[in-house]
Amino acid sequence: MKNVGEAPQEELATGERSTRNRVARSILDHGPSTVADLAGRLGLTQAAVRRHLDALVADDVVEAREQRVYGARTRGRPAKVFALTDCGRDAFDQSYDKLAADALRWIAAHGGGDEAVVAFARDRMAAQAIAYREVVEAAAPENRAEALAKALSVDGYAATARSAPVGEQLCQHHCPVAHVAEQFPQLCEAETELFSQLLGTHVQRLATIAHGDGVCTTFIPKNSNTPKNSKTVSDPPHASARTAGRNPA
Repeated sequence: MKNVGEAPQEELATGERSTRNRVARSILDHGPSTVADLAGRLGLTQAAVRRHLDALVADDVVEAREQRVYGARTRGRPAKVFALTDCGRDAFDQSYDKLAADALRWIAAHGGGDEAVVAFARDRMAAQAIAYREVVEAAAPENRAEALAKALSVDGYAATARSAPVGEQLCQHHCPVAHVAEQFPQLCEAETELFSQLLGTHVQRLATIAHGDGVCTTFIPKNSNTPKNSKTVSDPPHASARTAGRNPA
């Protein structure tokens, strides 16, 4: 048996991550917890728990706060407890994706089929479009793709805009609904329609995270005869070859 000091760095790193995940999971399961609570539940020393908590705080997974006191407060400073941040909660599978997919499946089965799902997807994007439209229309025409990227990033899409040979590419490095969009490409289609309307030109969806690509990529042509606010969405020339047998997104 190897001593801890002799373990490879990879083993140590894996062990650290595993214990850190146990600490975060314990907070998820039991709510805001003190160092002593966590040490008792996990069989760790309080010093070890503090070390893992420091790392989790640095990663914005947990945050420290004063413990709530119900009834008469005793003398002395309130105990410090550690609670999950929104980012920390998002790191755990809370079945939201499954719930959303089940809801859309029910809408398709009982609420009018594919047309009902399309209507839902468009209505969802219309609600988001209000804030996006204000940002895009306030920007100069040449800066509108970048403005849209910044607005999308606020909603968790980690988007960027960059120049392309004959236009621009809008890249979304994260998609909060990717797992659901994999089953319901209508979500991607509604989003692409919205980009076309906001930017006043047709756009081409080149890749999506929902279909296994690393980044959702939308091509925005430099020149277009498409009227402003058109809902036309052109398929990229190579899409049929790359996505053969799959629904386009």
